[in-house]
Amino acid sequence: MSKFTVSQINKNKAGLFTQQLHYSPVFPKLTKHYLGIHLDDELVGVLTLGWGTQPKGTIKKLFPSLDTIDYLEIGKMCMTEEMPRNSETQMLKAVVKWIKTNRPDVTLLYTMADGIMGKPGYVYQAFNFWYGGSYWTDSFMTEAGEKVHPRSMRGVLAENAEWLRETTDWNKERLFWPTIGYLNKINMRRIKGLMFRYMYPLNKRGKQLLKKNADWQLNSGYPKVTDLKWKEQTINGYVEVEQPEFNYDNAVINKKNIEQFKQYENMEKWFN
Repeated sequence: MSKFTVSQINKNKAGLFTQQLHYSPVFPKLTKHYLGIHLDDELVGVLTLGWGTQPKGTIKKLFPSLDTIDYLEIGKMCMTEEMPRNSETQMLKAVVKWIKTNRPDVTLLYTMADGIMGKPGYVYQAFNFWYGGSYWTDSFMTEAGEKVHPRSMRGVLAENAEWLRETTDWNKERLFWPTIGYLNKINMRRIKGLMFRYMYPLNKRGKQLLKKNADWQLNSGYPKVTDLKWKEQTINGYVEVEQPEFNYDNAVINKKNIEQFKQYENMEKWFN
């Protein structure tokens, strides 16, 4: 059994390590802790803690009595491919210990398995996270395959609105969602996929909250690969589709986020 040590590391080092190994190089903005997982002083994993795009709204929806100070969310988690099987479970064990020692104020550890990317959350299931059900999430896919979060679609929405003004009698100030006509025009797809909620109690209070909430189950109802689903918007509504092949090889909309660590990488090479 691997004996990992956990410590906070430089943001840029964590970012570069993660982007080399994680299926998505796009980094969450609301990150509080960048944790390095070491084995014999060698960095073998990274796990980030913070919140999603709506910290207060997320926890209030799940547990109205709690606030952002009561939970942390796993943003990124990855480990080198050379590590043996079940190493990610041991990494989670070490991280939970770190949280209890360094953030005793936190009650719950929250995370989501990215079902839209084909991830049902087996590592969380193996660690006995409580399962809180699934929900559909929206995502957009450019012609090149880039996955775009709805919050990153402002430029597309502005262009869509201008296109509508030029081609129709539409005269509103702004759009909140792109129209299917404009998406077809620019060869962009709107795809929905399932996300799976997981929660881990960090103290007695957290365990009691989960036990009293019927929406959360332990060792029951866990999703599998067969539970993954996707559907795409068409002019006739949504239709079921196969798993989309997202990639970030030619990222445009996410380019700034992805390249935020490159300056550090270039500096590191120069100093070495």
